[in-house]
Amino acid sequence: MHKVKINISVLLLALIFTNTGCQNNVFIGSSDSETSEHEDVVTFTFFNGFTPGKDINTSETKIGKMFEDETGINFDIEHIVGDVNIKVGTMIASGQYPDLMNAQESTDAMIDAGAYIPLNDLIEEHAPNIKKLYGPYLDLMKRDDGNIYVIPSGADHGYAAPPNVLQGAFWIQRRVLKDMGYPNPKTLDEYFAIIEEYYNKIKLINGNETIGFTALTYDWRFFAFSNAPMHLAGYPNDGEIYVDMETHEAKVYADKEITKKWLRKINEINNIGLFDRESFTQTYDEYLAKIASGQVLGFFDYYWQVQPAMEKLKNGDDPYKEYMAFPIVFDANIKDQYMDPSSFVASPGLGITVSTTDEERIKIIKFLDHMAKEETQKLINWGIEGETFEIGENGRYYRTKEQMALTSDQNFRDEFGFTYFEWIWPRGEGVYEDGNSWEPRNQPEVAILDYDKTDNEFLKAYHLTVFTDLFSEPEDRPWYPAWDTPIQQGSPAQMYEQQAEALLKSSFPKIALAKPEDFEKEWEAYIKEFKTLDSQQYENIITESVKRKVKLREEAN
Repeated sequence: MHKVKINISVLLLALIFTNTGCQNNVFIGSSDSETSEHEDVVTFTFFNGFTPGKDINTSETKIGKMFEDETGINFDIEHIVGDVNIKVGTMIASGQYPDLMNAQESTDAMIDAGAYIPLNDLIEEHAPNIKKLYGPYLDLMKRDDGNIYVIPSGADHGYAAPPNVLQGAFWIQRRVLKDMGYPNPKTLDEYFAIIEEYYNKIKLINGNETIGFTALTYDWRFFAFSNAPMHLAGYPNDGEIYVDMETHEAKVYADKEITKKWLRKINEINNIGLFDRESFTQTYDEYLAKIASGQVLGFFDYYWQVQPAMEKLKNGDDPYKEYMAFPIVFDANIKDQYMDPSSFVASPGLGITVSTTDEERIKIIKFLDHMAKEETQKLINWGIEGETFEIGENGRYYRTKEQMALTSDQNFRDEFGFTYFEWIWPRGEGVYEDGNSWEPRNQPEVAILDYDKTDNEFLKAYHLTVFTDLFSEPEDRPWYPAWDTPIQQGSPAQMYEQQAEALLKSSFPKIALAKPEDFEKEWEAYIKEFKTLDSQQYENIITESVKRKVKLREEAN
């Protein structure tokens, strides 16, 4: 599954290294104990089941070439095309795997099939930086058999409040807010009242081109619609359950009053023409295209899902087609919890497969350990001082306007390697030991400098310094998030997950789009069927996981 390349000469390697532009930059990540010249370079195969993209060898990027020079290793990356479960299922059936892979939602299937090797001994013997980076989370990474099979991306190192909303929120188009005198909605009723009033003002001019509210329900992204009740009730994104702060008991909410309340509101706005009836049939790309077109007045979603559309709007010619996020709740006395608390997700992650030899496994874990160093993490996230960021006299990292434009350019990001190394690989989150934010977008100096004239207009109108000032700080939840709990394939809990997902996808459109007089009938029919599902087994497993995390975090502290 791997091959060895023989370089023509050390001189050629030196010339290549010079051409990368690093000759006059001491990038964070070098070590006296490491060689920067390797006569033979080993290429391993890596399957990325998380994001689609251009297949590439990592040495074709600036960062990847640095890593090759330091470690003698590069990777041929294959990105997912289509359904990751089908792709991984085919691998399992054939018994043929790449050397390294992220199986995303098929991680449990890979472990159950014996396709990943245990990493405990490799980490203990060859990966001191991984041990440091993941610290108290190593126990959380262990499965029931005591083995670590994957290395996740995102070890928490302290809470860093993001200046901009990067997670879930209810979004309203800026032209609506400006026209309405910069209203500040708190509740769901207030949110839709603003959209309805503006829609009624302009629909006679624009006809059917304007969409009051749209939603994302496509494929596995259905949670962008079904998660809303949890947030509206004042809970963070724990997945299909909410957790009691005192007892740490997990409960599903798909059958609770908060879900009924959410669907009733969607039913109401549908029957006055505000809801996009294509929400339950449109694809992810069609959804993004609508938002990017500027025709949508509002939606609920997580920023990372709508980022492609948001970036198109940011680079467009009308800043009032962009959106502003609000922490909407059911009732004004509910404290919003949209901002993610400090967290750690143990799965999915990178796993070394059984297709590798013992020698190859050591090489791979040493490469991953190199990436886990704090100085390498800064290279992956911030880049090279003087090229992609600067350091102020107070030691604070920042970017100039030119550097921000450069690092936002997708072609540059691809060539430099940000696109391929920022996520999936070992990485931390939060705050470095020197106090700088792990990633630039969470550094206030970067965010504030990036605000344009229209951004500042809205910040001033709402009396904000940064856009997340509208949101409450997250409460401490040592288990967060609960949705990363491993669910055994074929177990009653896993059967519940599958059955509940199918039921929600088939029932929610009927309830949301029903005639008002049929809403109760459709809801009751759904609840009757939901009660036939064994949600108790699922709740028990999540509760057990939550309590285990709480105990481990308490012991670590």
